[in-house]
Amino acid sequence: MRLYLIAMQFLTIIPLPFSVRCEEKDLGRSMAFFPLVGLTLGALLVGFSYILSPILPRGVVDLLLLVTLAIVTGALHLDGLADVCDGLAARGGRERFLAVMKDSRTGAAGAVGLVLVLLLKYQALLHIPADVKHQALFCFPMIARFSQVQMTVASKKARTDGLGTVFIGGAGWIQMLIATATTLVAALFFMGIHGLWLFITAYIATWALKTWSHGKLGGITGDIIGCASEMNEILCLLVILVLQGSGAIP
Repeated sequence: MRLYLIAMQFLTIIPLPFSVRCEEKDLGRSMAFFPLVGLTLGALLVGFSYILSPILPRGVVDLLLLVTLAIVTGALHLDGLADVCDGLAARGGRERFLAVMKDSRTGAAGAVGLVLVLLLKYQALLHIPADVKHQALFCFPMIARFSQVQMTVASKKARTDGLGTVFIGGAGWIQMLIATATTLVAALFFMGIHGLWLFITAYIATWALKTWSHGKLGGITGDIIGCASEMNEILCLLVILVLQGSGAIP
């Protein structure tokens, strides 16, 4: 329970009415509960969807759901995605890439990346069929938080400072196994056998980003982890759309 609350405190800005003891390696150990925090966020979105859907049009409701998710998470992962976009647009090698990502200012590439990602996420959610929308709301935050665990476990540190290094130091295969089991069971529960396709697709995409980051930067950073999370939120919604369009999801 303590590690779950630590994960909640890191991944969200939801205040707790009490303090939670947190040692240095507890951040990494708490990654075992990242998918569970994703499910908690999904439950929050489903609750708001139930409240707002009877009084507002579908497009407005879906936009408010994404606004809620961004606010509750403190836009933490969106910031990472913007930094990675700026790094990709910068010319130079590894050191230049890392320096640009560390800069607190968001450049043109980062701003464009944020706009495109948010538009794509909104359009994907908007076109999810109503009869599977709530299952999708549970799944896409969970899959994204699982990808953070996958990105971190067994990775090298691209730099010696930053939050990414703290998580790498504390997260191991036990956290990966717990997170994998949680994600698979929940995905199968909400989406049936199609939940397996969500998991496999996200796993492959995250592995590809992780491999690229190690080749380009010599490891991962917190920004890369955040980028993976945003990428997998969109990917999960797109896979649900593809499965629905192909008739795999009735």
